Amino acid sequence: MEYKKRLADDVLRDKLEASGAVLVEGAKWCGKTTTSKQIAKSVLYMQEPAQKKQNLLMAETNPSLLLQGKVPRLIDEWQLAPKLWDAVRFEVDQRDDFGQFILTGSAVPPDTSEISHSGTGRISRMLMRPMSLLESGESNGSVSLAELFNANYEASSSVESDIEELAFLICRGGWPKAIGKTVKVALQQAIDYYDAVVNSDISRVDDKERNPERAKLLMRSYSRNIGSQAKFEEMRQDILGNDIDSFSIDTLYDYLKALKKIFVIEDAPAWNPNLRSKTAIRNTDTRYFVDPSIATASMGLGPKDLINDLNTMGLFFENLCIRDLRIYAQTIGGEIYHYRDRSGLECDAVVHLRNGSYGLVEIKLGGDKLIEEGATTLKKFEKIIDTTKMKMPSFKMILTGVGNYAFKRPDGILVVPIRSLGA
Repeated sequence: MEYKKRLADDVLRDKLEASGAVLVEGAKWCGKTTTSKQIAKSVLYMQEPAQKKQNLLMAETNPSLLLQGKVPRLIDEWQLAPKLWDAVRFEVDQRDDFGQFILTGSAVPPDTSEISHSGTGRISRMLMRPMSLLESGESNGSVSLAELFNANYEASSSVESDIEELAFLICRGGWPKAIGKTVKVALQQAIDYYDAVVNSDISRVDDKERNPERAKLLMRSYSRNIGSQAKFEEMRQDILGNDIDSFSIDTLYDYLKALKKIFVIEDAPAWNPNLRSKTAIRNTDTRYFVDPSIATASMGLGPKDLINDLNTMGLFFENLCIRDLRIYAQTIGGEIYHYRDRSGLECDAVVHLRNGSYGLVEIKLGGDKLIEEGATTLKKFEKIIDTTKMKMPSFKMILTGVGNYAFKRPDGILVVPIRSLGA
Protein backbone atom coordinates (compact mmCIF):
# COMPACT_ATOMS: atom_id res chain seq x y z
CA MET A 1 0.00 0.00 0.00
CA GLU A 2 1.35 3.41 -0.95
CA TYR A 3 2.29 5.56 2.04
CA LYS A 4 0.28 8.76 2.44
CA LYS A 5 2.49 11.59 3.64
CA ARG A 6 1.70 12.77 7.15
CA LEU A 7 2.33 16.15 8.72
CA ALA A 8 3.93 14.18 11.54
CA ASP A 9 6.74 13.19 9.14
CA ASP A 10 8.36 16.60 9.33
CA VAL A 11 7.59 17.03 13.03
CA LEU A 12 9.38 13.75 13.75
CA ARG A 13 12.39 14.66 11.60
CA ASP A 14 12.73 18.01 13.35
CA LYS A 15 12.59 16.38 16.76
CA LEU A 16 15.19 13.76 15.79
CA GLU A 17 17.55 16.52 14.65
CA ALA A 18 17.42 18.04 18.13
CA SER A 19 17.03 14.98 20.40
CA GLY A 20 18.82 11.72 21.06
CA ALA A 21 15.51 9.87 20.95
CA VAL A 22 11.85 10.62 20.23
CA LEU A 23 8.85 8.97 21.86
CA VAL A 24 5.92 8.83 19.43
CA GLU A 25 2.68 8.22 21.33
CA GLY A 26 -0.92 8.03 20.18
CA ALA A 27 -4.02 5.93 19.68
CA LYS A 28 -3.76 2.45 18.24
CA TRP A 29 -4.17 2.36 14.42
CA CYS A 30 -3.34 6.07 13.97
CA GLY A 31 -0.16 5.28 11.99
CA LYS A 32 2.69 5.72 14.49
CA THR A 33 4.72 2.71 13.39
CA THR A 34 4.15 3.26 9.66
CA THR A 35 5.21 6.89 9.90
CA SER A 36 8.24 6.08 12.03
CA LYS A 37 9.34 3.36 9.59
CA GLN A 38 9.65 5.98 6.84
CA ILE A 39 12.53 7.52 8.79
CA ALA A 40 13.98 4.59 10.74
CA LYS A 41 17.01 2.68 9.43
CA SER A 42 16.37 -0.41 11.58
CA VAL A 43 13.36 -1.76 13.46
CA LEU A 44 12.72 -3.85 16.60
CA TYR A 45 9.13 -5.11 16.93
CA MET A 46 8.62 -5.92 20.60
CA GLN A 47 5.31 -7.65 19.83
CA GLU A 48 6.60 -9.90 17.04
CA PRO A 49 5.16 -13.31 18.07
CA ALA A 50 8.26 -15.35 17.22
CA GLN A 51 10.54 -13.00 19.15
CA LYS A 52 8.33 -11.49 21.86
CA LYS A 53 9.31 -13.82 24.70
CA GLN A 54 13.01 -13.50 23.86
CA ASN A 55 12.74 -9.71 23.46
CA LEU A 56 11.13 -9.35 26.89
CA LEU A 57 13.76 -11.57 28.48
CA MET A 58 16.56 -9.60 26.81
CA ALA A 59 14.99 -6.31 27.97
CA GLU A 60 15.28 -7.62 31.55
CA THR A 61 18.79 -9.03 31.35
CA ASN A 62 20.72 -7.11 28.68
CA PRO A 63 18.60 -4.34 27.10
CA SER A 64 21.58 -2.73 25.34
CA LEU A 65 21.64 -5.63 22.85
CA LEU A 66 18.13 -4.69 21.69
CA LEU A 67 19.37 -1.19 20.90
CA GLN A 68 22.01 -2.28 18.42
CA GLY A 69 21.28 -1.45 14.78
CA LYS A 70 21.40 1.32 12.23
CA VAL A 71 20.05 4.66 13.47
CA PRO A 72 17.50 5.99 13.86
CA ARG A 73 16.48 2.63 15.37
CA LEU A 74 12.75 2.16 15.84
CA ILE A 75 11.59 0.26 18.93
CA ASP A 76 7.91 -0.47 18.40
CA GLU A 77 5.57 -0.88 21.42
CA TRP A 78 8.44 -0.20 23.81
CA GLN A 79 6.07 0.04 26.79
CA LEU A 80 5.92 -3.77 26.92
CA ALA A 81 9.38 -3.56 28.54
CA PRO A 82 9.57 -0.32 30.58
CA LYS A 83 13.26 -0.95 31.41
CA LEU A 84 14.03 -0.01 27.80
CA TRP A 85 13.36 3.63 28.70
CA ASP A 86 16.38 3.94 30.99
CA ALA A 87 18.45 1.82 28.60
CA VAL A 88 17.69 4.23 25.75
CA ARG A 89 18.43 7.25 27.92
CA PHE A 90 21.78 5.73 28.99
CA GLU A 91 22.70 4.79 25.42
CA VAL A 92 21.89 8.31 24.22
CA ASP A 93 24.21 9.68 26.89
CA GLN A 94 26.99 7.32 25.85
CA ARG A 95 26.70 8.04 22.14
CA ASP A 96 26.29 11.78 22.73
CA ASP A 97 24.52 12.31 19.40
CA PHE A 98 21.06 13.19 18.12
CA GLY A 99 18.69 11.03 16.08
CA GLN A 100 19.50 7.67 17.66
CA PHE A 101 16.13 6.11 18.55
CA ILE A 102 12.40 6.30 17.86
CA LEU A 103 10.11 4.73 20.46
CA THR A 104 6.47 4.10 19.57
CA GLY A 105 3.66 3.17 21.93
CA SER A 106 -0.13 3.03 21.87
CA ALA A 107 -0.34 3.04 25.66
CA VAL A 108 1.36 4.51 28.69
CA PRO A 109 3.31 1.78 30.55
CA PRO A 110 1.15 0.22 33.29
CA ASP A 111 4.07 0.24 35.72
CA THR A 112 6.56 3.09 35.70
CA SER A 113 8.35 1.98 38.89
CA GLU A 114 11.14 0.51 36.76
CA ILE A 115 11.78 3.90 35.12
CA SER A 116 14.26 5.93 37.17
CA HIS A 117 14.80 8.91 34.85
CA SER A 118 12.29 11.20 33.11
CA GLY A 119 14.37 11.34 29.95
CA THR A 120 14.48 15.13 30.01
CA GLY A 121 17.09 16.43 27.62
CA ARG A 122 17.50 13.04 25.97
CA ILE A 123 14.06 11.82 24.90
CA SER A 124 11.62 14.20 23.21
CA ARG A 125 7.89 13.45 23.09
CA MET A 126 5.52 13.65 20.14
CA LEU A 127 1.79 12.95 20.14
CA MET A 128 0.39 11.52 16.91
CA ARG A 129 -3.28 11.52 16.04
CA PRO A 130 -5.44 9.96 13.29
CA MET A 131 -5.27 11.65 9.88
CA SER A 132 -6.58 15.16 9.27
CA LEU A 133 -8.70 15.94 6.22
CA LEU A 134 -5.64 17.47 4.58
CA GLU A 135 -3.65 14.26 5.02
CA SER A 136 -6.48 12.02 3.80
CA GLY A 137 -6.89 14.21 0.70
CA GLU A 138 -10.31 15.61 1.63
CA SER A 139 -9.17 19.18 2.26
CA ASN A 140 -7.47 21.20 -0.46
CA GLY A 141 -5.41 23.01 2.20
CA SER A 142 -5.80 26.34 0.41
CA VAL A 143 -6.07 28.20 3.74
CA SER A 144 -2.92 27.71 5.81
CA LEU A 145 -3.23 27.84 9.60
CA ALA A 146 0.42 28.88 9.81
CA GLU A 147 -0.15 31.74 7.38
CA LEU A 148 -3.19 32.97 9.31
CA PHE A 149 -0.70 34.29 11.85
CA ASN A 150 0.63 36.53 9.06
CA ALA A 151 -1.32 39.79 9.25
CA ASN A 152 -1.17 40.29 5.48
CA TYR A 153 -2.42 36.82 4.57
CA GLU A 154 -5.54 36.80 2.43
CA ALA A 155 -7.60 33.65 2.89
CA SER A 156 -9.57 33.34 -0.32
CA SER A 157 -10.48 30.11 -2.09
CA SER A 158 -13.32 27.89 -3.22
CA VAL A 159 -14.08 24.30 -2.27
CA GLU A 160 -16.83 21.78 -2.96
CA SER A 161 -18.98 21.26 0.11
CA ASP A 162 -21.53 18.53 0.76
CA ILE A 163 -23.20 17.84 4.09
CA GLU A 164 -23.69 14.15 3.31
CA GLU A 165 -19.99 13.76 2.54
CA LEU A 166 -19.16 15.63 5.76
CA ALA A 167 -21.36 13.24 7.77
CA PHE A 168 -19.46 10.33 6.23
CA LEU A 169 -16.08 11.89 7.10
CA ILE A 170 -17.15 12.35 10.73
CA CYS A 171 -18.25 8.70 11.03
CA ARG A 172 -15.28 7.30 9.10
CA GLY A 173 -12.71 9.29 11.03
CA GLY A 174 -9.04 9.63 10.21
CA TRP A 175 -7.96 5.99 10.58
CA PRO A 176 -5.33 5.33 7.89
CA LYS A 177 -6.74 1.90 7.00
CA ALA A 178 -10.13 3.49 6.26
CA ILE A 179 -8.85 5.98 3.71
CA GLY A 180 -9.72 5.19 0.11
CA LYS A 181 -11.88 2.18 0.98
CA THR A 182 -15.52 1.57 0.08
CA VAL A 183 -18.06 3.25 2.33
CA LYS A 184 -18.96 -0.02 4.06
CA VAL A 185 -15.36 -1.01 4.74
CA ALA A 186 -14.31 2.52 5.73
CA LEU A 187 -17.09 2.90 8.31
CA GLN A 188 -16.30 -0.50 9.81
CA GLN A 189 -12.81 0.61 10.92
CA ALA A 190 -14.07 2.95 13.63
CA ILE A 191 -16.55 0.33 14.83
CA ASP A 192 -13.77 -2.25 15.08
CA TYR A 193 -11.59 0.24 16.95
CA TYR A 194 -14.39 0.96 19.43
CA ASP A 195 -15.05 -2.76 19.96
CA ALA A 196 -11.35 -3.37 20.65
CA VAL A 197 -11.27 -0.54 23.19
CA VAL A 198 -14.26 -1.65 25.27
CA ASN A 199 -13.67 -5.40 25.05
CA SER A 200 -9.91 -5.57 25.35
CA ASP A 201 -7.70 -2.49 25.32
CA ILE A 202 -9.26 -0.75 28.32
CA SER A 203 -8.32 -3.79 30.43
CA ARG A 204 -5.05 -4.76 28.76
CA VAL A 205 -3.52 -1.32 29.30
CA ASP A 206 -2.72 -2.19 32.93
CA ASP A 207 -3.89 -5.83 33.16
CA LYS A 208 -6.88 -4.77 35.26
CA GLU A 209 -10.21 -6.35 34.42
CA ARG A 210 -12.89 -3.81 33.47
CA ASN A 211 -16.49 -4.47 32.49
CA PRO A 212 -17.07 -3.95 28.72
CA GLU A 213 -20.71 -2.95 29.27
CA ARG A 214 -19.70 -0.26 31.76
CA ALA A 215 -17.02 0.94 29.36
CA LYS A 216 -19.67 1.23 26.65
CA LEU A 217 -21.96 3.26 28.91
CA LEU A 218 -19.12 5.60 29.84
CA MET A 219 -18.12 6.18 26.22
CA ARG A 220 -21.75 6.84 25.27
CA SER A 221 -21.99 9.40 28.05
CA TYR A 222 -18.74 11.01 26.91
CA SER A 223 -20.13 11.15 23.36
CA ARG A 224 -23.26 12.93 24.56
CA ASN A 225 -21.08 15.51 26.30
CA ILE A 226 -18.66 16.32 23.46
CA GLY A 227 -17.81 20.01 23.36
CA SER A 228 -19.07 20.61 26.91
CA GLN A 229 -17.43 21.05 30.29
CA ALA A 230 -19.57 18.31 31.82
CA LYS A 231 -18.38 17.32 35.26
CA PHE A 232 -17.57 13.69 35.89
CA GLU A 233 -20.32 13.41 38.52
CA GLU A 234 -22.82 14.42 35.81
CA MET A 235 -21.54 11.60 33.62
CA ARG A 236 -21.78 9.17 36.52
CA GLN A 237 -25.43 10.09 37.05
CA ASP A 238 -26.03 9.70 33.32
CA ILE A 239 -24.56 6.19 33.46
CA LEU A 240 -26.65 5.29 36.53
CA GLY A 241 -29.71 6.37 34.58
CA ASN A 242 -29.21 3.33 32.34
CA ASP A 243 -30.45 0.89 35.01
CA ILE A 244 -26.95 0.03 36.17
CA ASP A 245 -26.78 -1.02 39.82
CA SER A 246 -23.73 0.98 40.84
CA PHE A 247 -20.92 3.01 39.33
CA SER A 248 -18.87 4.87 41.93
CA ILE A 249 -16.94 8.05 41.17
CA ASP A 250 -13.70 6.14 41.84
CA THR A 251 -14.69 3.54 39.24
CA LEU A 252 -15.45 6.34 36.79
CA TYR A 253 -12.02 7.89 37.35
CA ASP A 254 -10.41 4.49 36.92
CA TYR A 255 -12.08 3.89 33.55
CA LEU A 256 -11.30 7.42 32.33
CA LYS A 257 -7.66 7.05 33.37
CA ALA A 258 -7.44 3.86 31.33
CA LEU A 259 -9.01 5.54 28.27
CA LYS A 260 -6.52 8.39 28.52
CA LYS A 261 -3.63 5.95 28.81
CA ILE A 262 -4.57 4.46 25.44
CA PHE A 263 -5.16 7.92 23.93
CA VAL A 264 -8.90 7.50 23.27
CA ILE A 265 -9.83 10.73 25.07
CA GLU A 266 -8.13 14.06 24.47
CA ASP A 267 -9.84 16.91 26.31
CA ALA A 268 -9.10 20.56 25.57
CA PRO A 269 -7.69 22.55 28.51
CA ALA A 270 -9.18 25.88 29.49
CA TRP A 271 -7.53 29.06 28.19
CA ASN A 272 -6.83 31.81 30.72
CA PRO A 273 -6.21 35.14 28.98
CA ASN A 274 -5.73 38.51 30.62
CA LEU A 275 -9.15 40.16 30.73
CA ARG A 276 -10.25 43.73 31.30
CA SER A 277 -13.00 42.60 33.66
CA LYS A 278 -12.83 40.24 36.63
CA THR A 279 -14.90 37.64 34.85
CA ALA A 280 -14.51 34.20 36.43
CA ILE A 281 -13.13 31.73 33.89
CA ARG A 282 -14.25 28.11 33.96
CA ASN A 283 -11.23 25.86 34.37
CA THR A 284 -12.89 22.53 33.55
CA ASP A 285 -11.51 20.80 30.46
CA THR A 286 -13.75 20.47 27.41
CA ARG A 287 -14.62 16.89 26.48
CA TYR A 288 -13.37 15.43 23.20
CA PHE A 289 -12.25 12.13 21.72
CA VAL A 290 -9.03 11.94 19.73
CA ASP A 291 -11.24 11.31 16.67
CA PRO A 292 -14.96 12.03 16.11
CA SER A 293 -15.62 8.55 14.74
CA ILE A 294 -15.13 7.13 18.25
CA ALA A 295 -18.17 9.12 19.35
CA THR A 296 -20.38 7.96 16.47
CA ALA A 297 -19.27 4.35 16.98
CA SER A 298 -19.97 4.64 20.72
CA MET A 299 -23.52 5.75 20.02
CA GLY A 300 -24.12 3.42 17.09
CA LEU A 301 -24.68 6.29 14.66
CA GLY A 302 -24.00 6.41 10.93
CA PRO A 303 -23.94 9.25 8.38
CA LYS A 304 -27.71 9.18 7.80
CA ASP A 305 -28.34 9.43 11.55
CA LEU A 306 -26.24 12.60 11.69
CA ILE A 307 -28.08 14.12 8.73
CA ASN A 308 -31.36 13.50 10.58
CA ASP A 309 -30.04 15.15 13.77
CA LEU A 310 -28.04 18.24 12.83
CA ASN A 311 -27.60 19.33 16.46
CA THR A 312 -25.74 16.12 17.25
CA MET A 313 -23.86 16.36 13.97
CA GLY A 314 -22.74 19.86 14.92
CA LEU A 315 -21.16 18.59 18.14
CA PHE A 316 -19.33 15.76 16.40
CA PHE A 317 -18.26 18.16 13.65
CA GLU A 318 -16.71 20.29 16.38
CA ASN A 319 -14.68 17.26 17.49
CA LEU A 320 -13.49 16.76 13.89
CA CYS A 321 -12.40 20.40 13.69
CA ILE A 322 -10.55 20.20 17.01
CA ARG A 323 -8.73 17.10 15.75
CA ASP A 324 -7.59 18.86 12.58
CA LEU A 325 -6.68 22.09 14.35
CA ARG A 326 -4.49 20.10 16.77
CA ILE A 327 -2.70 18.35 13.91
CA TYR A 328 -2.09 21.59 11.98
CA ALA A 329 -1.10 23.54 15.10
CA GLN A 330 1.47 20.88 16.03
CA THR A 331 3.48 21.74 12.91
CA ILE A 332 4.01 25.28 14.21
CA GLY A 333 4.45 24.44 17.87
CA GLY A 334 0.90 25.46 18.75
CA GLU A 335 -1.67 24.14 21.22
CA ILE A 336 -5.48 24.16 21.17
CA TYR A 337 -7.46 25.51 24.12
CA HIS A 338 -11.09 26.27 24.89
CA TYR A 339 -12.52 29.36 26.60
CA ARG A 340 -15.68 29.67 28.64
CA ASP A 341 -16.54 32.02 31.50
CA ARG A 342 -19.31 32.06 34.07
CA SER A 343 -21.31 34.56 32.03
CA GLY A 344 -21.66 31.93 29.30
CA LEU A 345 -19.29 33.58 26.82
CA GLU A 346 -17.47 30.82 24.97
CA CYS A 347 -14.86 30.41 22.26
CA ASP A 348 -14.69 26.94 20.73
CA ALA A 349 -10.95 26.93 20.03
CA VAL A 350 -7.96 29.13 20.76
CA VAL A 351 -4.84 28.36 18.72
CA HIS A 352 -1.96 29.48 20.94
CA LEU A 353 1.70 29.63 19.88
CA ARG A 354 4.77 29.67 22.12
CA ASN A 355 5.55 33.29 21.20
CA GLY A 356 2.25 34.44 22.69
CA SER A 357 0.43 34.84 19.37
CA TYR A 358 -3.04 33.34 19.23
CA GLY A 359 -6.09 33.02 17.02
CA LEU A 360 -9.75 32.72 17.99
CA VAL A 361 -11.96 30.13 16.31
CA GLU A 362 -15.69 29.54 16.38
CA ILE A 363 -16.93 26.26 14.89
CA LYS A 364 -20.28 26.23 13.09
CA LEU A 365 -21.79 23.53 10.92
CA GLY A 366 -23.00 26.17 8.46
CA GLY A 367 -25.73 28.62 7.52
CA ASP A 368 -25.82 32.41 7.61
CA LYS A 369 -27.54 32.56 11.01
CA LEU A 370 -24.95 30.38 12.74
CA ILE A 371 -22.10 32.25 11.07
CA GLU A 372 -23.48 35.56 12.33
CA GLU A 373 -23.77 34.10 15.83
CA GLY A 374 -20.14 33.04 15.62
CA ALA A 375 -19.03 36.47 14.45
CA THR A 376 -20.91 38.16 17.30
CA THR A 377 -19.22 35.85 19.82
CA LEU A 378 -15.74 36.50 18.42
CA LYS A 379 -16.20 40.29 18.53
CA LYS A 380 -17.58 40.20 22.04
CA PHE A 381 -14.73 38.01 23.24
CA GLU A 382 -12.06 40.18 21.64
CA LYS A 383 -13.41 43.24 23.44
CA ILE A 384 -12.88 41.78 26.93
CA ILE A 385 -9.24 40.75 26.29
CA ASP A 386 -6.80 43.15 27.93
CA THR A 387 -4.52 43.97 24.99
CA THR A 388 -2.30 46.14 27.23
CA LYS A 389 -1.09 42.90 28.82
CA MET A 390 -1.19 40.52 25.85
CA LYS A 391 -1.26 40.64 22.06
CA MET A 392 -4.30 41.25 19.91
CA PRO A 393 -5.55 38.05 18.29
CA SER A 394 -3.71 37.32 15.04
CA PHE A 395 -6.99 36.25 13.45
CA LYS A 396 -10.63 35.57 14.17
CA MET A 397 -12.08 32.66 12.21
CA ILE A 398 -15.37 30.85 11.81
CA LEU A 399 -14.68 27.27 10.78
CA THR A 400 -17.63 25.82 8.88
CA GLY A 401 -18.74 22.43 7.63
CA VAL A 402 -20.99 23.61 4.84
CA GLY A 403 -19.86 26.43 2.57
CA ASN A 404 -18.19 26.74 -0.82
CA TYR A 405 -15.85 29.68 -0.19
CA ALA A 406 -13.15 30.79 2.21
CA PHE A 407 -13.16 34.57 2.53
CA LYS A 408 -12.60 37.53 4.81
CA ARG A 409 -15.69 39.47 5.84
CA PRO A 410 -15.72 43.30 5.90
CA ASP A 411 -15.32 43.12 9.70
CA GLY A 412 -12.07 41.17 9.25
CA ILE A 413 -13.45 37.84 10.42
CA LEU A 414 -12.49 34.84 8.28
CA VAL A 415 -15.05 32.28 7.17
CA VAL A 416 -13.26 29.05 6.30
CA PRO A 417 -14.77 25.68 5.34
CA ILE A 418 -12.94 22.84 7.13
CA ARG A 419 -12.24 21.23 3.74
CA SER A 420 -10.14 24.21 2.71
CA LEU A 421 -8.10 24.41 5.93
CA GLY A 422 -4.57 23.06 6.10
CA ALA A 423 -1.27 23.41 7.87
